[in-house]
Amino acid sequence: MKHYSAPKKDNWQGRISNKSLYLHEKVKCVPLDEIPEPPKKSIALLGYACDEGVKRNQGRVGAVKGPDVIKNSLAKMPNHLPSTVQLYDAGNITCSDGDMEASQQALSLGVTSLLDKKQFPIVLGGGHDVAYGHYHGIKTHLGSKKEGQTIGIINFDAHFDLRQNTQNNNSGTPFYQIAMECKKENIKFNYLCLGIRKDANDRNLFQTAKELDVNFILSDTFQIQFLDEINTWINAFIKTVDNAYVTIDLDGFSSAYAPGVSAPSPMGFTPQIVLECLKTIIASGKLISVDLAEMNPKYDVDGQTAKLAASLVHHIAHLLFP
Repeated sequence: MKHYSAPKKDNWQGRISNKSLYLHEKVKCVPLDEIPEPPKKSIALLGYACDEGVKRNQGRVGAVKGPDVIKNSLAKMPNHLPSTVQLYDAGNITCSDGDMEASQQALSLGVTSLLDKKQFPIVLGGGHDVAYGHYHGIKTHLGSKKEGQTIGIINFDAHFDLRQNTQNNNSGTPFYQIAMECKKENIKFNYLCLGIRKDANDRNLFQTAKELDVNFILSDTFQIQFLDEINTWINAFIKTVDNAYVTIDLDGFSSAYAPGVSAPSPMGFTPQIVLECLKTIIASGKLISVDLAEMNPKYDVDGQTAKLAASLVHHIAHLLFP
């Protein structure tokens, strides 16, 4: 399969218990096209090893190595998943010759395949252009159903990523691209951004967000003391859609927690508020898929960002299947 690499068992090393006490003892490395339709509940991890979009967006490259580093950190974490839940590593979507669009298409096909097989996909990036391919994979899967076709995108991020793609597609354009396709198809663009910073988005991006009727919460409000109000906004948004797709841009976190990203800033949000919001989203029963973006090991400090990303995956998996 082009633009794909099979899972590596070397990514899954850690303390040996022989009792599946750790996730490296729980996970099964199975190529994407061999992932079965499970007899029991399953989570499938799929990497998006591509930072061509970051390069095009004039960001710091290095996120291409993000997926494997996240898996390596996740491997060492304890396993509290029930024995009735399976965990797969389905390998990585790759990018060659700068062909980001082909990688996005491969990701779309991969996500559709996993959803069709009743897996819960968690995609590990890679640049935030991951969102365009991921969204289309969900959309294709839902297109075969008679009901439940509307998708609400919830983006934990400092940036709207609504840049116009007149020059090229990149890590800053995915939601603008999706919005334009929604407009062409005469369907509503359902997009909620949590953690938007005024010092990270120019006035044109705020104007685009207004024109596209984007829902957003600014960073000065996206704080734990306002959790009740934030949950009210999240629940109101989720009620308007049939399915929720969550994308977490690690550069939205303060660099105190996530130094290893493509666009770091000390002014970002905390892990605590994101975890609390994830509880609300998962409790809705509408979450269909998740991704994490912009993990850049080249600039990480003591594996701090990798551990944050892995902890987010760990929390999501155990909230889904307690």
